[in-house]
Formats: sequence, structure tokens, C-alpha cells
Amino acid sequence: MEEKELIQRLKNPESKRIAFHSLVRIYQRKVYALVRKMVIDHSEADDVTQEVFLKVWLHLDGFKENSRLYTWIYRIATNECLAYLRKKRIRFFLPIGDVEQQLITSLERQNYISGDEIESKLQKALLKLPDKQRLVFNLKYYEDLSYEDMAEITQTSIGALKASYHLAVKKIENSLMSD
Repeated sequence: MEEKELIQRLKNPESKRIAFHSLVRIYQRKVYALVRKMVIDHSEADDVTQEVFLKVWLHLDGFKENSRLYTWIYRIATNECLAYLRKKRIRFFLPIGDVEQQLITSLERQNYISGDEIESKLQKALLKLPDKQRLVFNLKYYEDLSYEDMAEITQTSIGALKASYHLAVKKIENSLMSD
């Protein structure tokens, strides 16, 4: 189904529910993958993904079509991830380093990485990045999004995104070299 057709169905009260189920089928795996890279834990990623689609449903009428549907959904997903991580720190009064260590422990415990030791080291290096830098790295490296799409999703300038990605890559390189 074309995005324009899907949007039309989502705007029509008679076809909204069925169109929403289609939207979830189309985007659920991608949103889950993005969320999982940020929150690491499977059950927490499931919860955040459900929150994303709940917010999508609740705000469908507010979608103004001045962005693509997937960038709008990714914006909601990235905001939910960052909010989740912020709440986790606040809820447990944890400094950034403690949350980072919890995520690394969760990463090791769940065998999230498929075998490759270098991938495991990369994931641990990513967890040392500030949340926003990690998000930018994930969007560029794993999702292969353009800086224009990333700017739309994060509501950040292209220049700032390029700088953030460059800093993330340098920090990852340094982390991998020191291990």
C-alpha cells in the first residue's frame, strides 16, 4: 500500500482501525529494532514499542502530512526512547554511568548480539555514548537514514547531526582501541 493511500485510510473514520493495523504491520519491526538498540532489554523494548504505537494512534488526527509517515513515527519512537532512558535514570536516581552499566549487563545477559565479538564490543562502545549521540549513530549506521530524514525525525539541524555522528564515531573508535 502506498503511503498516501494509507494516510487517506487513516484519516477516514470508517477505515481508520484497519489502516492502523496495516500501519503497525508495516512499521512494527523497524520501530522495535530502533527501540531495542536504545533500551537493549527485549521486554522493555516491547513496552516502549507499544507506547510508540499507542501515541501514534492517539495523535493520528494531528498528523499534518508535512513530513513522511515513517519519519513522523520514528520521531515518536526516538522521543519515547529518550524519555524512557531519562525516566529510568530519574526513577532509580542513577547517574549516567550506572544506567550504562545496567544496559551493558542486560546486553551480555540476553545474548542480544549474534555471536560476533567485534559486534559485542561495538554495542558496548555504543552504550558509553550519550543517548542522543547513540540515537544519531543508530539512525545513520543501522537504519541508513539520510541526514535530511534524521533532521526531520530528531528536529535537529543537519550540521549538528553530522557533528554528532562524527563525534560518536570518534568515541566508538577510541573505545574499541582501548579495549
